[in-house]
Amino acid sequence: MAPPIAYSLIATDLDGTLLRGDDTLSDRTLDALARVAAAGAQHLVVTGRPAPRVRPLLDDLGSRGLAVCGQGAQLYDAGADCLLWSVTLDRELAETALGKIEAEVGQVYAAVDQDGVEGLTLIEPGYLMPHPTLPAVRVRRRDDLWCEPISKVLLRHPSLSDDELAATARSVVGSLATVTMSGPGTVELQPCGVTKATGLALAAEHLGLGPRDTVAFGDMPNDIPMFDWAARGVAMANAHPELKAVADEITLSNEDDGIAVVLERLFAGDMAHIVQ
Repeated sequence: MAPPIAYSLIATDLDGTLLRGDDTLSDRTLDALARVAAAGAQHLVVTGRPAPRVRPLLDDLGSRGLAVCGQGAQLYDAGADCLLWSVTLDRELAETALGKIEAEVGQVYAAVDQDGVEGLTLIEPGYLMPHPTLPAVRVRRRDDLWCEPISKVLLRHPSLSDDELAATARSVVGSLATVTMSGPGTVELQPCGVTKATGLALAAEHLGLGPRDTVAFGDMPNDIPMFDWAARGVAMANAHPELKAVADEITLSNEDDGIAVVLERLFAGDMAHIVQ
């Protein structure tokens, strides 16, 4: 009988972690994920991207399983192309939170991710997408952002850093929303209490797994709850200092196959068994 595998659940963020800067995966990373899957472990994407922006990547990976999307607000079933669970951000609360933030820092530029597997990303005038490869629809005015249920709001400020904007938002938003920072130029408001950890826990429960079965990979402060939940948290070399401070390990960058390096080590015995 083969020995038990190191971890049964491999939870990975996407941008700055699993993906390279051009939104691709290296052959080495793809090979490591394939070998880990053959050893019996499951790979779970845990991302701030909404389900419609994750679906093409899951198709490329050949994944027909679950994915945690929208910072934990959505649990997406790729095989059935449906949301098993989702929670929306109350639009009146979102408007109130934006007003409180702007009362402190002046005008911000906002975007929203709509709920659902066909939800759009809407951006108001002045908002620049941090990932230009991701599709978005520009609306004429802010009021148009609230036309359909949303999973989160994305914010940018013309002069404040992400850290400064996130800190101010947390200080004034209170229980109206959860404030996260998920990447360069990406401060977000999501439903209160919703984090990557809540979404990851729900997905793991569906899979019959738990924290001790899980190793998580990430690069930004929004990955901290996921690291707190999982048995092991691995930060990329390019990670934000706040995440590195709570990580169990720091690997190479997303451009240098950091995930593959760790998986090859953790699953060395399993991979050797598969190759033979």
